[in-house]
This record gives sequence, C-alpha cells and structure tokens, in this order.
Amino acid sequence: MTWSNWAGNVTAAPARVLEPRSVDEVPDVVKQAADRGERVRVVGAGHSFTPLCATEGTLLRLTHLSGILEVDRGLSRVRVAGGTPLHALNPVLEALGLALPNLGDIDRQSIAGAIATGTHGTGIRHQGIAAAVTGLTLVLADGSVVSVDGAHDSELFQAARVGLGAFGVVTEVELQCVPAFRLRALETPGRLDEVIDGYEQLVHEFDHVDFHWFPHTDRVLLKRNSRVDDADPGRPQPAWRERLDEDLLSNRAFGALNRLAAARPGIVPRLNQVSARVLGAKEYTDTSWKVFCTSRDVRFRESEYAVPRAALPVVVGALRAWIDSHDVSLPFPVEVRSTGADDVWLSTAYERENAYVAVHQYHRMDDGGVFVAFEAIVREHDGRPHWGKLHTLGAEELARLYPRFGDALRVRDRVDPDRRFTNDHLTHLLGP
Repeated sequence: MTWSNWAGNVTAAPARVLEPRSVDEVPDVVKQAADRGERVRVVGAGHSFTPLCATEGTLLRLTHLSGILEVDRGLSRVRVAGGTPLHALNPVLEALGLALPNLGDIDRQSIAGAIATGTHGTGIRHQGIAAAVTGLTLVLADGSVVSVDGAHDSELFQAARVGLGAFGVVTEVELQCVPAFRLRALETPGRLDEVIDGYEQLVHEFDHVDFHWFPHTDRVLLKRNSRVDDADPGRPQPAWRERLDEDLLSNRAFGALNRLAAARPGIVPRLNQVSARVLGAKEYTDTSWKVFCTSRDVRFRESEYAVPRAALPVVVGALRAWIDSHDVSLPFPVEVRSTGADDVWLSTAYERENAYVAVHQYHRMDDGGVFVAFEAIVREHDGRPHWGKLHTLGAEELARLYPRFGDALRVRDRVDPDRRFTNDHLTHLLGP
C-alpha cells in the first residue's frame, strides 16, 4: 500500500501496516520485524510535515491502543495508551475534573505522536506537552518492555519524552495534569508593528498569547487567553458563532480563498486583506481545551522554528522584508507563539524561553522559496526546528543547538544499536 501524511507532501510504500489490538502484541510485532530484517516506524495521525514516519518496512499504527488506563487522583496523574488522540483525551480528562496544563492549537495528534515531535502550545509561564510527561512505557528494539521515569532509567526517560520514535514504541504515557480550568479568550484585529512593539508586555500580562500575521499586509489577528476562576461570569461563544467562525470562515470559506489563490496567485495580497477583516473581534469563556484547540480542515505545509524570544522582532522583520521583496504568494498567515523553558533533552525549549515563528503554505501552491529563506533567517538566531515541521538541519547542526544531543545519541546506541527504529530522515537528524 501507499501511505501519505495529512498534508500529502510525504508518501511511503511500507511492506506492511500493522495495528496491534493490545499492548501485548507490540513486542511480537517488533521481534517479527527484526526477524525479517525490517525497520519499524510508528505513525499516529500523520500530522508531521517531515518524513519522520516514512518507511519501507513495518509501519505500526497504535489506533487500537487508546484511552485512559489509570487515574491517580491524589497526584492528579493519568496513565494513557500511546495511541490516544488528543481530541478524545481532552473531554475525558474534563469529566475527571482534570486538564493538561497546555495544548497546541490542533488536537488530531495521538498523545505519543504529540510528545515525540515536541508539540508545544503557547504561554511563557507554561511549557509544551512533553514537559507534563512523568513516565513512559516503551517496547525496545529487542522486544523488551520497560517503564521509565525520573527515578527509573532517567536517561532513557529524558531522551524519549521528545524522542522522534527513535528509542522505542511508546505504548503508555503518564501525564501530570492540573485541575480543569477555564480560559477567557479575547481575539482582536491589530497591526503587525504595534503587536511586535508590545509583545513583551502582552506575554507577561496574559497567560497564553498567539498572533497570526497575514503576509503582504500589516494586519494580524491577536489572541489573548487568560485563566479564570469559577466566579468568572463569562460564557462560551454562542453555537451559531462557533459554527460561523470554525466551520464556515476558518475552513470552508478559507478553503475557497486558498483554491482561488492557487488559481490566481497574484490576488493573494487582496485575499489576505479580506481574510484579516473577516476574522473579527470576539470574546468568550470556555473550558481550556475548547479554547486552545481549533479545527483545521484546509491542508497546508508548515515550517516552524523556535528562537530566543528577544530575537523575535528581528526575525519577523527580516521575514517580512524578504516576502515583500520577492515574487511569492502566501495566503496562509504566519503564526507567532511563545513558551517557557523546560528540561526535556530534545525539546525546542530546553533551558531556553522561546518565540515560535511558523510559516505556512497552502498544499496546492509552491512555496516560492519562502521556507528556504525563513530557515536562513532563523539560523542566524540559533533557531531550533520543530521536529515535525519542514526543515533541512542535520545531526551536526542539531548537536550545536541541543546541549544534551550527545547524551540522547548515547542512549540511542544503548537501546537500539541495530537501528530498528530508524529511516533515512532520522539518519539525517541523528546520524547513522
């Protein structure tokens, strides 16, 4: 069969696609692949834009390994099957009175896939999802099953929290949750220069800040989310407004605009002016995951880099100057977020507060060189690439950017000496 990722820019022809029905089947799958001399890659929702999951060997889906396996109410921790989709996990956590501390803006990924690639969300007093991981169960290359955490094989735990699928098959994830909370969302239009100038004040004043800049214009959509207590009188947005914004404007109408852009690239600047105006101001309060996560049906390709937050004005300014001076048409907005530092070895936020800049292009349009140009800009500022998004960096450059990169490679040599869990892309990232 032919496998394709969500964006359609990566395809592969695996020898077999297997979906184990239980955790107990996974070691046998790995051992049988070894007997056949096949490599094994695990795929979740396919939301990575890189060939991270591509293989000509065994492609392993954890679709049936889903759900919450254990709840520790005293510690507010849950143990979750690795294939559990975030969109299924979030409402179940809410029913338990719990929530993940932070989320990205897409919830289609499996929990194992989300942490493997460093899905991060936004908020300088918060970290990415992997920072909430307190334990992992993995099937190693020899078929053995290990449970690791900060006290049991802490090096494998640190390497595998954002592990790219290179250390073993993550079958279970233990997560440190927080009490369920609500967010007051405030979305307003703005001007790029004004938002950049006031960015430091914004990220300190609000819990979660995210803005979308529409290229070829000076317009942005600014999103500010604040955590509120139970006494807050705010209400969710009306159902009609949610359908209007999420279904019609952000997906169906936006999809139509992108199809028009693909047919007539020259009108993109005018289309972006329309897009920026259509998504107007709104304010509402709702459960955290309902505010964090949005529906994304219009397909695209994306490159995202983390840079030190102080470098954000220079990076955005250089990107804007390049776009304005080149014959390129970008109907998708550029997204900017920030997070606090964490201690996860291969996390983009390892011991560094970051701003994240993400460049998108509609999947049916050529990028016009913007991804290459963007990568050149962020390289001047120690940019760390999102592991699941487009970039060209290899092991030599990544070793300079990640202080514990060598330690992660040492763990990999120990648990997968024959490179059962690799492919050409991982060889480029981590070396042979």
